[in-house]
Amino acid sequence: MGRSGTKLAVLAVSAALVSVGAAAPPAARSGTPTRAPVAVGYGGAVASADADATAAGIEVLRRGGNAVDAAVATAAALGVTEPYYSGIGGGGYFVYYDAGTRTVHTIDGRETAPLSADSDLFVEHGKPLSFGDAVSSGLSVGTPGTPATWQTALDEWGTRGLATVLKPAERIARNGFTVSDNFRSKTASNETRFRYFPDTAKLFLPGGRLPVVGSTFKNPELARTYEELGSKGIGAIYRGDIGDDIVKTVEHPPVDPASGWNARPGKLAEKDLAVYRTKLQAPTRTSYRGLNVYSIAPSAAGGTTVGEALNILENSDLSKMSEVQYLHHFIEASRIAFADRGRWVGDPAFENVPTRQLLSQRFADSRACLIKDNAVLTSPLAPGDPRHPKACDKGGTAAPTTYEGQNTTHLTVADKWGDIVSYTLTIEQIGGSAMTVPGRGFLLNNELTDFSFTPADPAVHDPNLPGPGKRPRSSIAATIVLDKHNVPVVALGSPGGATIITTVLQTLTEFLDRHLPLVDAIAAPRASQRNRAQTELEPALYNSDVKKQLEAIGHSFSLNPEIGAATGVQPLPGGKWLAAAEKVRRGGGSAMVVDPAP
Repeated sequence: MGRSGTKLAVLAVSAALVSVGAAAPPAARSGTPTRAPVAVGYGGAVASADADATAAGIEVLRRGGNAVDAAVATAAALGVTEPYYSGIGGGGYFVYYDAGTRTVHTIDGRETAPLSADSDLFVEHGKPLSFGDAVSSGLSVGTPGTPATWQTALDEWGTRGLATVLKPAERIARNGFTVSDNFRSKTASNETRFRYFPDTAKLFLPGGRLPVVGSTFKNPELARTYEELGSKGIGAIYRGDIGDDIVKTVEHPPVDPASGWNARPGKLAEKDLAVYRTKLQAPTRTSYRGLNVYSIAPSAAGGTTVGEALNILENSDLSKMSEVQYLHHFIEASRIAFADRGRWVGDPAFENVPTRQLLSQRFADSRACLIKDNAVLTSPLAPGDPRHPKACDKGGTAAPTTYEGQNTTHLTVADKWGDIVSYTLTIEQIGGSAMTVPGRGFLLNNELTDFSFTPADPAVHDPNLPGPGKRPRSSIAATIVLDKHNVPVVALGSPGGATIITTVLQTLTEFLDRHLPLVDAIAAPRASQRNRAQTELEPALYNSDVKKQLEAIGHSFSLNPEIGAATGVQPLPGGKWLAAAEKVRRGGGSAMVVDPAP
């Protein structure tokens, strides 16, 4: 399983893709975490959005744990320091590369709808609720999958128990962490919602005010919750006291009566927690330029959508294109893949999802011929039929892409044996449902709002309507790329709702095709086209001549201040690892290694 001293082989081309002179900051050794976007060294690597969380993973690696142990420790710490993006009240998808067997495995830890839910979950008086009315309510809360994901990963591939890997996060929650600009700004953006719920306001608005940048933020209730999870196991959530508190919160949202907020009660019950199970399932696999790209299969749409887009781009030499033509082809491939995603991808326990056909080169070729160098497709673009591909078929009836929040966090870990974890976890909206479980210190998800409230177009089948025990479609695309010998080339992922797919696709092509160093591929300004009339651009592209040249072809754009927040790891020659994170987005990420290279 990669822990017996397996020596990791690496591609000779790897060295050409690395920035020279990158090294972990001294703080990675000293125990005083600081943010740095890139680190190079030995013994394993961790990259996440937060320095304390990255340091928690490094601590576990340094004490002999493997990548799985460190990934859970990092994720638990992110639940403390980035509670608005993830935590034990949410879910996610876990991708693991076993260096001993050179195989990739995945865990679907997605939240599920209550068993009492039906397709009209978000319909009231014959009309769909607005997102604003649905999000801050019990109605939006799905059965959490994150605790079960952690336990499944540790049981299958880990070397440490849950109590051990939770200790760093428990310590951070008890002793506190330093409030950043990002933490304060995200609190401010949720201040109105947080004040609806007294327990949330008490925790995240101490003394009734926004937390001060540079102050120490403590969460002793979450520390006690982690301690209880460590001592009692995840049964404390799925069959115990913590679970009872979750159900009470969902069924009777603890609203401040003076706020006037109508927090609709949810349907989550003790039985929903008791029957929840993660799914160990095969990854998606796409061949791209002789490499094997592995990711998450449905209920996530990330693996099929990134994979289809890569297949569409397979016959284009992106490395020789101008920036304008590269972005044009990237945007159009994304548009097409999203059209097909919307029609065909949902929870395979409820929908007949043609995963294999969506990832076939034959289907991709039938869609790729829609792309013209000097013309732009019109959105919403109709989906194709992967079961019966027709060359240049413009498909049937088009349906618009439904809304998906842009929350979530991603971490990437490697160990000294060559094992790798790429893990994306979420509570959906920034701040989730805004409901904190009283006395427990964590926010509950609003993941059920990832369902379509009603069909985007009544004439087109929507595979993502709510149903009893159904998993809402996710865009998570945690990815591991291997060479033809199943040796790692790179692992990465990103948060960002539906922009996860375009972020992962763009980062992969910038790295593999455009030959940017990994940290620069992550930092590159982003575009996101999701079968909509306008493509979103970050400011560096929106204010550029490239935009004007794309507009001349026919593209239309809107401004998005920030798209995604990726992390990744890359094996280097001589047993070294490179960890990479964001340079600026979300205040900058954190990359560390166990033993920094000189």
